[in-house]
Amino acid sequence: MTKHEVHVNFAGRIVMVGFGSIGQGILPLILRHIGTSSERITIVTAEDRGSGEAQEFGVRFVKTALTPENYRSVLEPLVGAGDFLLNLSVDVSSVALIQFARERGALYLDTCIEPWAGGYTDPHLPVETRSNYHMRLEALKLRKGHEKSPTAVLTHGANPGLVSHLVKQALLNIARDTGVETAVPTARAGWAKLAQKLGIKVMHIAERDTQVANVPKATNEFVNTWSIDGFVSEGAQPAELGWGTHEKHFPADGGRHKAGSGCAIYLNRPGASTRVRTWTPKAGHFHGFLITHSEAISFADYYTVMEGERVAYRPTSHYAYHPSDDAVMSVHEFAGRNWHLQDRKRILLTEIIDGIDELGVLLAGHAKNAYWYGSQLSIAEARRLAPYNSATSLQVTSAALAGMIWAMEHPDRGIVEPDDMDHQRPLEICRPYLGQVVGEYTDWTPLYQRGELFAEDLDTADPWQFKNIRVV
Repeated sequence: MTKHEVHVNFAGRIVMVGFGSIGQGILPLILRHIGTSSERITIVTAEDRGSGEAQEFGVRFVKTALTPENYRSVLEPLVGAGDFLLNLSVDVSSVALIQFARERGALYLDTCIEPWAGGYTDPHLPVETRSNYHMRLEALKLRKGHEKSPTAVLTHGANPGLVSHLVKQALLNIARDTGVETAVPTARAGWAKLAQKLGIKVMHIAERDTQVANVPKATNEFVNTWSIDGFVSEGAQPAELGWGTHEKHFPADGGRHKAGSGCAIYLNRPGASTRVRTWTPKAGHFHGFLITHSEAISFADYYTVMEGERVAYRPTSHYAYHPSDDAVMSVHEFAGRNWHLQDRKRILLTEIIDGIDELGVLLAGHAKNAYWYGSQLSIAEARRLAPYNSATSLQVTSAALAGMIWAMEHPDRGIVEPDDMDHQRPLEICRPYLGQVVGEYTDWTPLYQRGELFAEDLDTADPWQFKNIRVV
């Protein structure tokens, strides 16, 4: 398989809602890998940004901000039966667009579940309402009675999305390397049983971005290698994590959800102010932000083993993200401004001169301690592989592309989360764009180098307790 192969021919129209860094990065991939023409693609976005690229590729560009009042009138002439609604926006309700696409007979994909503007960040709303757990439940409610409707793929970027497929391959790799015989599971129960059999206690989405630019961050400026609005909104949400059955120390600032399976908890503080310990092969051990993401919740849910009404097994799962150094400084300044965004925003692309994005999953607690499996993609390679992409955005755009192709190949599956998909096909599509795909074992634990000085604050009997992982 090459990076220029057409994977699927699609006769319908494609409407992209939002055209920020991810929209601009995925457009050339769509034209490269989906058999369509630029005349059948329309971009609907709230900003002028990207209009030049749209013109370069001959794609229709409609500058209109979608709102609860106008989204139907704007989209109805553009989306019909057999078309594809690709939602890459912020501040546009995913639930509303999922329902709209279904009514129109169109396929759908997003990279995160978004509310209308303010739904994640309004301080007057209860913490639970602003959680990804709540938003996921609202989206999944749309499944009932529509199991054979047009496919709507939820949250399929790099993470959430690609990481779900990396977890499954990592489980198979660990089983092989620890002598656990298993067939490749074909359903949720089989994958959950495999994780339980291997003794997986922790699933981290462990990411370290080392990309650097030749124009440093300025005062009163937020700099990032991907969507600033997306990062800020999720960073301002409460920190969330799947809560495992091995956990013995419930956080003092933690809260449980009243609805749903209770697979995840939240902390009464923003994710961008909460840090956790993790590990990747090139970076080694580091502190990352515990940013809320849908995969932290869906992993804990998907890999739950029930015995009657009792939860017999569930892993702890969460994101552990160290963005680029300029983005870290931006977060610190953002927090110092009491979570009021800086006056200027800048997404790094052409000014990046070096660095990689190391994104993967760290599965820990098994017979070989911990195993990281994922992508190590440099900015130099990203530029060789696809235009209008950084290393960070290409990991997202290639995964969103894979989700689109999967939906086109499975057009009547209703609402689908990445965990529900067979993992081989999306990985096959993404792999040419991921740089080095690496699996590496480590003897690192969150107790590493902490010594007797901190012993009274640690659970030394089980290094994989969240109490040990969290930075306090």
